[in-house]
Amino acid sequence: METFSIVVLSMSGLLIFTLAGLLRLIDPVKNFMKNSGISLGSDVNLISEARGMSSVMMFSGVVIASGSIITELTMTSHVVAVLLFLGYAFGRLLSIGLDGKPNKLIFIGLTSEVIFGSLNAFGLLGILAGV
Repeated sequence: METFSIVVLSMSGLLIFTLAGLLRLIDPVKNFMKNSGISLGSDVNLISEARGMSSVMMFSGVVIASGSIITELTMTSHVVAVLLFLGYAFGRLLSIGLDGKPNKLIFIGLTSEVIFGSLNAFGLLGILAGV
């Protein structure tokens, strides 16, 4: 289970840190359009919100990836990853039901969130079970 956690947390942390964090923090207008098909335009308030969330994601990626290196953080890292990935997936599924079908890039994001959230939940359950 230790190797599984190292691989899953490394991949999860890198994904969150770079795609959802750093790249969107540096240039949110370009990267939201490229990765999600969302146009932020030039609305300073919307860009500020995007940068704020991107910063949270970037620092969460650091916490998640740290669990692959620091054994004492492995459980915490899995918890953070489960909350982020499955939290986003839940919100997207709720939005599909309430607001309608989003674009293909959002569906790709939803798929990866469910996969990474499930992998991290599996890793967390393994830790809790003492495997």
